[in-house]
Amino acid sequence: MNFVNRHFPDREVTDRVNPGPIISRQHKWPLRYDSIEYVALCADIATIVFASVVSTWLSQAQSGWAAGDLSNALGLALVSATCLVCLLKTHGLYRPAELLVLRSQMRAVWIAWASLLFLIWAGYGFAIGSGSSHQAGTLFAVLGLGLLMAERWGVRALLGKGLSGRKFASTNIVLVSDQPPAKNAGLPETLAMHGYSVRGRFSLPPIGFGPACRRRLTARVIDYIRSSELDQVVVEANPERWPELRAFVADLRVLPLPVVFVPVGTTSELLRHPTRSLGSTVCVELQRGPLTQLDCATKRIIDLFGAALALTILAPLLVLAALAIKLDSPGPIFFRQQRCGFNGRIFLIRKFRTMHVLEDGPAILQARRLDRRVTRVGKWLRRTSFDELPQLLNVLDGSMSLVGPRPHALAHDGEFDKLVRNYALRRRVRPGLTGWAQVHGCRGPTPTAITVETRVQYDLWYIDNWSLRLDLVILLRTPLEVLRGRNAY
Repeated sequence: MNFVNRHFPDREVTDRVNPGPIISRQHKWPLRYDSIEYVALCADIATIVFASVVSTWLSQAQSGWAAGDLSNALGLALVSATCLVCLLKTHGLYRPAELLVLRSQMRAVWIAWASLLFLIWAGYGFAIGSGSSHQAGTLFAVLGLGLLMAERWGVRALLGKGLSGRKFASTNIVLVSDQPPAKNAGLPETLAMHGYSVRGRFSLPPIGFGPACRRRLTARVIDYIRSSELDQVVVEANPERWPELRAFVADLRVLPLPVVFVPVGTTSELLRHPTRSLGSTVCVELQRGPLTQLDCATKRIIDLFGAALALTILAPLLVLAALAIKLDSPGPIFFRQQRCGFNGRIFLIRKFRTMHVLEDGPAILQARRLDRRVTRVGKWLRRTSFDELPQLLNVLDGSMSLVGPRPHALAHDGEFDKLVRNYALRRRVRPGLTGWAQVHGCRGPTPTAITVETRVQYDLWYIDNWSLRLDLVILLRTPLEVLRGRNAY
């Protein structure tokens, strides 16, 4: 990229950008980067309509074609598509940056589609009313989800190819910057990747330039833009000089072009955070919770259903375990101990009693091999982790989750907090009956700081990378880890 510098009296600099070789303009797609959001939205609608047509046609292939069924299916498909795209659009999931995160897209599509299943099934049963309605509804649900997932994969692949190969149609812009060319060399490169072609560059004078200087610069920018075919104005500057920039941008209002501001400097770090409304006030979200409200609700529903189902299935075994504990040694059936849970809240954890002692105080000795405190029945309960199953009641009352970091006794919690940095970050989610650390063999006692730190690293990774799929993987791997019996005594 060649620059021709032209210096003006008040230290204004205008840099005209050479368009570059003609070969760089070849093989462009007839699509601009700004249009990706709407293309992805329309692709979702087309995919759902296609899935509806195919499922209806397949379900009616044996009994003959019914025009009414097709019209009803199309109507329901449009309703479903509208609900889906509105839900995803509200959460900003059609933005190009979000479309590149495949895992997040797959999870969002699965949750949104699952929430519409009731509407789809009810609609098919009510509107179609034929014997094949349930078959068509089931096929539509499965086929629609599969096609939406495949479409997300294809969109991500095409978007990545377009960015890496600079395939997007050119959007001609003029860049007004207060940064030296050596400092902002990365911005033109980023703009070029996204299909923006810098056709002209103007340099802002230093901080404190007067109205006369601003008017001369504005006049030169306006004259250049009016004599060129441009689509957008990009202003790159330090937000600390906003009073001057505000007046400069106000002068550009005579142009029928959008003006985009790119902040630089230390203040720009604040603007990188997402914004949201707090009443009539716009605020900056400096830290986001590890799980969104939708994630929390979904996880809670799975916890309630999973805990209730497990308690129902395992009820006979739980009763036998309770009788064995009562007959084996004197003492209560359940052992209750204070633990530190979500956001540092204290709760009572429930376990089957496996020892002759009931320790819950400032000093608690962790279990070790051949520990004489462990009862005969307790030995088998601990080895199979069956003693942990009463914590399903903690899952039902909301103090725990099926999957999450394992809670420790209060005495150990305070000790570990001093030994391991960021230990307290484990409390950002509910503690779990099992967790990412446990399926990697981090079970049982923690005699050294290294074992504690390893467990914390697994827990923090789980929190930062949480997904419903990850929870399912942990739940499926937990029985295998129990059978291996690592560090269980």
